Amino acid sequence: MTSLPASVPYPQAAEICRWTLAAFGDLGNLRAALRDAVSGTLTTEKGDAVERMALVVTELATNALRHGLPPTVVRLLREGDRLIIDVADHDRHAEPTVDAGRPLGAGGLGLQLTRTFAADVGWYATDMTKHVWASFPS
Repeated sequence: MTSLPASVPYPQAAEICRWTLAAFGDLGNLRAALRDAVSGTLTTEKGDAVERMALVVTELATNALRHGLPPTVVRLLREGDRLIIDVADHDRHAEPTVDAGRPLGAGGLGLQLTRTFAADVGWYATDMTKHVWASFPS
């Protein structure tokens, strides 16, 4: 298993939206709200970019709900020509890792998909939370 790079992304990023998730049932509403928010901010071809971001936010939020401590907070940020998805939970000591050798169908592919679809991916911890983030060109 390999770790995601530890780094705080885009320190000047401005928050566009924020969602707090309590359960897996909140994921559908999160995807729809993210699609609406992103569609209004993209300057490039929207279809594939929006779907990639919706997939990544679902994977990161699912990981936080499954492996982290509540609440899970998802933020959509913007800095310059980047949109950033930042997913936080309160298990700040659990470092996110990627199991590149895991076979398809065995689960655990969320971070691999995130690394495939995002321009950059990383994580960081604050005094209270762990954040996993992914950035996309806007």
